[in-house]
Amino acid sequence: MTVVIGREEPADAGPTATLGHYRALDGSSSAAIEMDLDRPHAAVVVGKRGYGKSYTLGVLAEELASADGLAPIVVDPMGTFAEFESASACGQFRASVIDEPAVAPSTLDPRSWCELLGLDPESGAGGLVWQAARQHETLEGMIGDVREAEAPRSARRAAANHLGLAADWTVFDPAGIDASALAGPEITLVDVSGLTAAPQAAVVRGVAEALYRSRVDERVRRLPWLLVDEAHAFFDGVAAPALERLLTRGRAPGVSLVLATQRPDVVPDVAVSQADLLLAHRLTDERGIAALAAAQPTYLSGDLTERLPTTPGEVLAVDDATESVHVGRVRERRMDHGGASPRASEVSLER
Repeated sequence: MTVVIGREEPADAGPTATLGHYRALDGSSSAAIEMDLDRPHAAVVVGKRGYGKSYTLGVLAEELASADGLAPIVVDPMGTFAEFESASACGQFRASVIDEPAVAPSTLDPRSWCELLGLDPESGAGGLVWQAARQHETLEGMIGDVREAEAPRSARRAAANHLGLAADWTVFDPAGIDASALAGPEITLVDVSGLTAAPQAAVVRGVAEALYRSRVDERVRRLPWLLVDEAHAFFDGVAAPALERLLTRGRAPGVSLVLATQRPDVVPDVAVSQADLLLAHRLTDERGIAALAAAQPTYLSGDLTERLPTTPGEVLAVDDATESVHVGRVRERRMDHGGASPRASEVSLER
């Protein structure tokens, strides 16, 4: 019998993703473990490096690209999913890559602009940036505003310098990333691996807000699935409010969110508490294990930490929809996986 996690209805009630298979007693693959794709979901994928976290995210992206009515978007902060572009070039999968992402400056509210630039809103420079962000939708307008403001020269110079740094990131454009560019049937890879932490966070916020607004306003028909790798890096900055809104309110307009992290203790409690699916690989960090244990559902018998997988590729799936737990092995990727670390033994040098 096929098991569909995330769904109470029968297996044929809508599209599903083949996540993996149960393990038979002899170690071979048994019945398939499917995951519901018909309804929006909030999911968390956890695991230490090298045990399948990003691999599982890639499996979900492949399955989403093969289903009708969905729009998979992958945020790649580490360059792990570069193979999507080559797979698309050879016709293996439909994928598009946004390797120079930009978002509208108006994506950030005045307080977030101050946070992004590391300025105290109560300071002279922070107050100037706050006012400029309220009045202008372009960086050029904001910079011009602070330079002409009636304020001490030192405050004007500091504010302009900070905004100039943001301009140098080249991630702000009044046009920004349009939701229609993200909501196609192919895998859309938003590559932020070449950016530092602050502009990465700004892009993630812009993408999350664009998807949410586009569905609230019904400007896109496909249901977006936003997959964020190394998600813990985005909950300590300007991206956090947009991600938390998708966690708590995204399913109503039809936006799914999948957060992959090796640090479940760093993501806020709302991430685990609002997730209706938890896909757990091996964890050894005591803080991460404690975070999962604290959020352990009441219907899960025994100690969650004692049931965590121990070998790469194995996954513990906790399904809140059916209040059940499943242990299996993630299926093989159809595309090459770019998440493995390079080896010195693989390098051939001319002598």
